[in-house]
Amino acid sequence: MANTILTPTAVTREALRVLHQKLNFVGSITREYDDSFARQGAKVGDTLKVRLPNQYTVRTGSTLDAQDSTETSVDLKVQTQKGVDLNFTSVDLTLSLDDFSERILEPAMSVLAANIEADAMSMYKDVYNQVNNHGATATFAKILQGRKILVDNLAPLAGRTCNLNTQDNVDLVDALKGLFNDRTNISKQYREGYMGRTAGFDFMENTLWPSHTVGTKAGTPLVKGASQSGASLITDGWTASTAALTAGDVFTIAGVYRVHPETKQSTGILQQFVATADGVADGSGNLTVAISPAIVTTGATQNVSGSPADNAAITVAGTASTPHGISMAYHKGAFAFASADMVMPRGVDFAAREVFDGVSMRIVRQYDINNDKFPCRLDVLYGYQTLRPQLACRLANN
Repeated sequence: MANTILTPTAVTREALRVLHQKLNFVGSITREYDDSFARQGAKVGDTLKVRLPNQYTVRTGSTLDAQDSTETSVDLKVQTQKGVDLNFTSVDLTLSLDDFSERILEPAMSVLAANIEADAMSMYKDVYNQVNNHGATATFAKILQGRKILVDNLAPLAGRTCNLNTQDNVDLVDALKGLFNDRTNISKQYREGYMGRTAGFDFMENTLWPSHTVGTKAGTPLVKGASQSGASLITDGWTASTAALTAGDVFTIAGVYRVHPETKQSTGILQQFVATADGVADGSGNLTVAISPAIVTTGATQNVSGSPADNAAITVAGTASTPHGISMAYHKGAFAFASADMVMPRGVDFAAREVFDGVSMRIVRQYDINNDKFPCRLDVLYGYQTLRPQLACRLANN
């Protein structure tokens, strides 16, 4: 039987299919914003403002106490371009689709997927909820603690994923193997790394979760000055001129408790914060720390029981200057990923653009007359953003 020449569209669709199967983190977070970016480039520019849910306070009594609706948003920027550049000939396009996919597209899409996924996983640094289990093996009990944190933050039941690094998977799989649902269509319906479902999570394994190295946290850090609020915290007591904090370090402040998201009553549990930038103490041990969430003590967006007291102790999680593994339990609404359709060039040998599950890929091939070759490029233009970090929880283990 004669070979059928593969078309640019067939090649692009197959490349997207392979890429799609390898993106299990990106594939399990919010993807609904792709349509906001137009054909022939992004009609909203490279930035989309994503509105967050409004929050309100509740009146007690019969007297009207009208409140304004203050909408908040975060920016989702689609501005990262990654691609794989190949040389394949017209002869290559006479292969069967399966042969072409295995020999050419599979290795190319694997490395592209790994780089996109690794980029998106850097959003772990935005997440302040953490189950602290540093230096110990992952257990099912710790997974359930992560589930409790999501429930306490009102994460919807549907759309939850527990995405494990490979060591955490080793530690958990034997204990969990009898709990996963038996699904005959797992191999066809789910991405690579899908393990099964239990405890309200789709469990996945991913080789790309980074480790996090805690800062030196040298000294005896304290809050410097009472009644502080907002997205920065003035502190002192660090060892002078040290790199005290690393972006992504999680800490608590004595006496600052998390409140229920709706009733605003104290839960009696210390609110966790994350340093959103590296912090270096000055020569006197002072350090202004950029933090998330911002400290809010009143109103509809209140998240803590009160401002920290002067000289309140700060406790940084983890062992100083030591890396630990990261896994993540999250609702898909915690993070977003979007891709945009790239402009199609003219006057080339062939070009095509296809979209699969919201990922838009462009392929372009041109003849190089100087070297008698057909260089080909596959490109994805994408962006990612943490939308609601309270709907995610880091699992810090070995």
